[in-house]
Amino acid sequence: MTAHPLATMHGRGSALGPIARAGERGLSRLNVSFEFSPPKTPESEELLWKAIDRLAPLNPSFVSVTYGAGGSTRERTHRTVARILKETSLKPAAHLTCVNATRAEVDEVIRDYWEVGVRHIVALRGDPPGALGGAYRPRADGYANATELTAAILAIAPFEVSVGLYPQVHPESPSAEHDIDVLKAKIDAGATRAITQFFFDTDAFLRFHDKVRKAGVTIPILPGVMPVSNFKGLQKMAGPCGIELPGWLETLFEGLDGDPETRKLIANSIATETCARLEEEGFSDFHFYTLNRADLVYASCRVLGVREEAAP
Repeated sequence: MTAHPLATMHGRGSALGPIARAGERGLSRLNVSFEFSPPKTPESEELLWKAIDRLAPLNPSFVSVTYGAGGSTRERTHRTVARILKETSLKPAAHLTCVNATRAEVDEVIRDYWEVGVRHIVALRGDPPGALGGAYRPRADGYANATELTAAILAIAPFEVSVGLYPQVHPESPSAEHDIDVLKAKIDAGATRAITQFFFDTDAFLRFHDKVRKAGVTIPILPGVMPVSNFKGLQKMAGPCGIELPGWLETLFEGLDGDPETRKLIANSIATETCARLEEEGFSDFHFYTLNRADLVYASCRVLGVREEAAP
């Protein structure tokens, strides 16, 4: 059984470890990127832009905007990406899936992104509408998977293409080795970066990462970090994705349903310790799943030494 990171950080035994190191080295050399989701209501749009305004000064490498199951947020994703390009200096990466769409429809989206100024796409197969984690059946007139989608994107324009990676085996995959073969196929199709699904078992992630590198994969692999303070909500997200939540994580949140402030402190400690451990292992790029809220992500970046750029 894996112990939780706050107790096993190579003998440091305290969540203050990364804080002290960040203070000693000054500004961090870490690179961060953030994922946002297109808003559904005016209220959620206000929350999204508050999060963007708070996190933008941290100068992320890029920010990604998700694409709903079956392309359900196509127009909202496009509007959000276009507004980011128009109103900020951020570099948006638009998510794109091939579920429930013809090749012609997907190609139209790709061309629209290029025309509006997007130069980076996160190519994902996607989940069927209303069936997160369910069985996937490609359309006969559509792209079958993320490998075909990646090739199609680059056949239209010279985008930078990032792809997804499951560090704990994709729910539909027979093995980690199969996942690595799929990743290699995406790279052969033109992918230049892999972003992992979120995880909480750092040791398991490092073992998987070793397998990927031993298999000859050399592209950057960005660990996905999700600072979540709602454990029940996390369980709902993790289950369909096949992500195992270690027992120590549930123990840390046990009995805190009515104490959101303490849950936030714990979530921040877990995220920063995970990143600090991975930094010691040589990682310098981290992708934060923000859930359109800035507070926990901003605090984690601050602890890790990622600071606002000084105004000119």
